Amino acid sequence: MAGGAEGRDVIPDFSAKFQKDFETLLKWRRDVRRFKQEPLPAGALDHLLQLADLAPSVGNSQPWRIVVVDSAEARGRIIASFEAENEEAARTYSDDKALAYRQLKLAGLKEAPVHLAIFCDDDPEQGHGLGRLTMPETLAYSTVSMIHTFWLAARAEGVGVGWVSILDPDAVTEVLQVDAGWRLVAYLCVGYPEEEHIDPELERARWQARTPLASRVIHR
Repeated sequence: MAGGAEGRDVIPDFSAKFQKDFETLLKWRRDVRRFKQEPLPAGALDHLLQLADLAPSVGNSQPWRIVVVDSAEARGRIIASFEAENEEAARTYSDDKALAYRQLKLAGLKEAPVHLAIFCDDDPEQGHGLGRLTMPETLAYSTVSMIHTFWLAARAEGVGVGWVSILDPDAVTEVLQVDAGWRLVAYLCVGYPEEEHIDPELERARWQARTPLASRVIHR
């Protein structure tokens, strides 16, 4: 909101209702695996990416690089990578845990209408290196911040997002033929959820429950 009497930006008033709605948004932000196949409306993806691009970044470098994966051939090869890596991961478990793993729904690659591969440029000219000399990983952290911003923006408009991490980053990079200096951070499935749940799917499947925050906060 801009245009104060003296040319200054007007500080927004985030009402109590907005604050409560934001809390609800955080609670309902789920990692979606089950998608309807209906496409997003024209312009919807561009709008969400514009909102995501408002995310903060180290040195204002905006290191995220977004590949919209439309081609059936590229999607097929990425699905094949997922299936191979998923089978390999299943073999790392034994007995009941292996059975439970194989029953999990871990990706919506075949159903989601939108696939996004999110890369980080590990040496962007933008930002002139500010803030990352001692912690270059802040570029990847900035990219994750953009991803989370996209996730919340999508959820606020009824769109679901699923992060698929069971992929070979080198294989995805090869399939998409991106710059050698880009590093895969996330592969996202995007679309309207087939189901709505406030609790994580891994909790419903009894794989792993969330733990109290107090168990992860340390005071020194």
